[in-house]
Amino acid sequence: MAFRKFLPMFDRVLVERLAAETMSKGGIMLPEKAQGKVLQATVVAVGPGSTNQKGYLTPMSVKIGEKVLLPEYGGTKVNLEDKEYFLFRDADILGKYVE
Repeated sequence: MAFRKFLPMFDRVLVERLAAETMSKGGIMLPEKAQGKVLQATVVAVGPGSTNQKGYLTPMSVKIGEKVLLPEYGGTKVNLEDKEYFLFRDADILGKYVE
């Protein structure tokens, strides 16, 4: 697994976007241009957190394996072992899905 060899620094979160829907609810195949951007992702690695002004470590708000909602734009694309991942700051993640 590529993300086991990669540890994000500070308050960074490494995520893998979920696959885009290729079929509509009616069973029609969607072309790539009509699929839209996927804003859901799974957290695969997290950094240790950031330090505040007093030097204390602020813990991360997400954990490995959680599903999160990403902003439409932003993040840094990272290719690890032919897979595409994205790095976001912990504060940039909009929310997480609870089951």
